[in-house]
Amino acid sequence: MTWEAVEHAGPGIFDIEYLTYVRELLSLLPRYGLVAFIDIHQDVWSRYSGGSGAPAWTLEAIGFDLHALEESGAAWLLGVKGGGHVEAERGIWPCGYQKLAAATMATCFWGGDTFTPKLQIPMPDGQTKSVQRYLQDAFLDMYAVVVESLGDLEGVLGFEIMNEPHRGYIDLPSLYQFDYKTDLHLSHVPSALQSFMLGAGYPTLVSNWTRSFPMPTRRTSHSVLNSASRKAWRVDGPTAGRCVWELHGVWGWDNVKNEGVVLRENYFVKDPMTGRKVDWYTDFYYPFLKRWAERVHSVTSKDKMLLVEPIPNEFCPSSWTKEHQLPNMIFAPHWYDLYTLFSKKLGDFTVNVQGLSRGMFPLQAFYWGHQGVRDNYSQQIRNIVDSAHGVLGEVPVLIGECGIPMDMNEKEAFDTENWKWQYRMMDAMMVALERSLASFALWNYNPDNNDTQGDDWNGENFSWFSRRRAMPSSLLDFHQTSFTLDNGGRILSAVVRPYPAKTAGIPLRFDYEMNAGVFIFEWKTSAPARPGSEGETQVVCAARETEIFVPSLLTHGRKLEVEGLQPGDSYVHDESRQTLFVVHGPSAVGEVRKITVSVWPPLRPTFQVNTFLGDFGELLISGLLVFIGIFVFIKLKFYM
Repeated sequence: MTWEAVEHAGPGIFDIEYLTYVRELLSLLPRYGLVAFIDIHQDVWSRYSGGSGAPAWTLEAIGFDLHALEESGAAWLLGVKGGGHVEAERGIWPCGYQKLAAATMATCFWGGDTFTPKLQIPMPDGQTKSVQRYLQDAFLDMYAVVVESLGDLEGVLGFEIMNEPHRGYIDLPSLYQFDYKTDLHLSHVPSALQSFMLGAGYPTLVSNWTRSFPMPTRRTSHSVLNSASRKAWRVDGPTAGRCVWELHGVWGWDNVKNEGVVLRENYFVKDPMTGRKVDWYTDFYYPFLKRWAERVHSVTSKDKMLLVEPIPNEFCPSSWTKEHQLPNMIFAPHWYDLYTLFSKKLGDFTVNVQGLSRGMFPLQAFYWGHQGVRDNYSQQIRNIVDSAHGVLGEVPVLIGECGIPMDMNEKEAFDTENWKWQYRMMDAMMVALERSLASFALWNYNPDNNDTQGDDWNGENFSWFSRRRAMPSSLLDFHQTSFTLDNGGRILSAVVRPYPAKTAGIPLRFDYEMNAGVFIFEWKTSAPARPGSEGETQVVCAARETEIFVPSLLTHGRKLEVEGLQPGDSYVHDESRQTLFVVHGPSAVGEVRKITVSVWPPLRPTFQVNTFLGDFGELLISGLLVFIGIFVFIKLKFYM
């Protein structure tokens, strides 16, 4: 869901028809054993600034002219207008976070009282409200309406505050450049100062970045943007047509030199009034999370889960200590393979961008073969999970978003229907999640996905469902055992996999090999709480039955075989429920169980799990033997 979908008509005017539709949809979930969490989605603040999320009136409220944002360089909008599919436009949309419109809106939302105190929003009663209070109050009011409409549903387990929050300009150390390691540099990348000048109507020379190797991008040229001197600010807005950052003395225009000049270089690093160093998480994010949590739980059951996440591609900050955590909190960071996401290509060679951006020695960040990409992804996701548990303790971790681009490798699979590389990438990601014992939400299912427009947003194509490959709905049979339910799905054998749904104990290891249909599950059976173990976490033995989802996609027409059971253990496979029930014996309390589950006859492999040594071992050995032969020949010929 997006803020705009709920409150697009204006402040306080909520789309009840839309909320009723969502309620009816979510009411169906329990019938099919499904649950959902509600995420108020946003990227780059709003679709009016190049992404999705907030309604148009939020930008207008602080003085932006919606019709001038693109021409003035304050936003890149081609992607939300249906573009983003050709090479010159591919993958540019995340750069919108650094552009004037989105960066200013995020800064005002999180830290307006600190950084834009002069920006006061007129209210209907004739009073004014600070921009931070105005935006945050409006967001919370909208959220309360959503929770009141949906929070009582059985199929709704909780709410997530916001998709991929961004700090805007807060913590930005320099107005002259963005950090190459953390901020995408692609196409035109104006600095903060250059964005201020462009928005104020001054034509500005801006660097242009293109894809390269080994570095992701490099600066290749410069171009003058906003040659028409279009202003992004409305004369009738609260800034009277001036740039809000010029109004606050962050920069100014030197009429003698005819150029913009920085007046307060450290403006977004320190509190402008006190000079105290600021931190986005502790000074702005955590306090708002507390307000949001109180508002949500004031209108729904306190049993509902509250999902939160850090800034994209950041580990859990060490400051997220107990006093900043929420009741019933779930930590829900996102993960994508940034190398493949950026290049839209996957082959045998992959790179650990997460590691490189944190100083990893380059040769350690390079991987070969499918085993290599599994290990690469596993390390990255394990780092995210481990860092979270290291700070948050036993707060549950859910990878709130992950997925793969279906249009990789120049969309060749759309023509050939050979999805080899999509299978391989999805499997590698799933293996990494399984090794980390991490729950996750897969991005995405889009019922309108097609090969031309993809997901119809900024050129993306992540949906594992394809409308082109589906039958008309009138021909579908919705019975849970019907083969038509899989119709339109892509690479389903890599997506629909076994997993332990309920464990009578503590999961220790889960490994699934999709090419063989074999998985290994290891867990420690629960032990009753021991008296006198104060301060030590205990798991109460409430049941002895472990439930493992085993999809009929894997078992239909095959026999399920279970190995590793101990005396006193038993199992039942209920194919109609797609579940393997394993009951450990009454004397197994506190013991480790390890079972291997396979199918007979075995599956036909989808692809080969290749390795560096498997692909090049013979060549390396041959080369070594030739080297040794030459060395021996020279030694015997000239030195004996």
